[in-house]
Amino acid sequence: MVNWTQMHDCYGDVDRVPALLELVELEDNAEAWDELGYRLVLEHDLVFPASFAALPRLIGIASRSARARGLAGAILRRAAGHHGCDELLADCADVIVEFRELLDRHLQSRPVGYLAPLLDLLAAKEEYHWSAVLGDFTDDFYHLACPNCAVEVTIAIGDYGCYSAIRDWHLGDVDRRGLWPASSEELSGIGRWMHETAVRDGHEALADGIAYLFGKTECPVCAAVFNIADEYSSANCPVLR
Repeated sequence: MVNWTQMHDCYGDVDRVPALLELVELEDNAEAWDELGYRLVLEHDLVFPASFAALPRLIGIASRSARARGLAGAILRRAAGHHGCDELLADCADVIVEFRELLDRHLQSRPVGYLAPLLDLLAAKEEYHWSAVLGDFTDDFYHLACPNCAVEVTIAIGDYGCYSAIRDWHLGDVDRRGLWPASSEELSGIGRWMHETAVRDGHEALADGIAYLFGKTECPVCAAVFNIADEYSSANCPVLR
């Protein structure tokens, strides 16, 4: 049982969140959902004890409520931060497993706005880095340092091409080099899972983008060949609690 007298939200209140949860459990009240959102996730970044205390109840109605599903996902996307609620998060382990299964079923229904629940599922799987940075590959850019010469390289994956380049303030992307996408056999770990999930659910453009992101390219300056996802992850992974 949650002791709500110790579960403050972003305003320091301990009584408002449980009252709002009771309301949305009974009816889909838009005003109550809006208030819950800004009490549990402050400015799209910070979470609080009440955020994790609310997770089981949000997940409990997530199968019938898109707002509950989205808010639970928003909380989990921020679970890697320094929130001081490790024990509360650990207490949610079982319901998070349920949430992963629910999100996976939801993805298989091929919903409009497929990327958002995919990012939520990545967070529920504790893949916080890719949950934070993965795009839809219509016009995505990833910036990293060449592992050989340390020059800053821009990786473009999208409708305008898939290449590595040196970004020039005046000239744009220059000295372009093509990307070599990873084959399904070459993929492993979370890259393989993301690719297989996108293929399963009929999102070919997303699957192709993931193959490029987890593929290789060469540095436009020194011609060193490197794995894009490995170098991007090493430079940009969040500091976990």
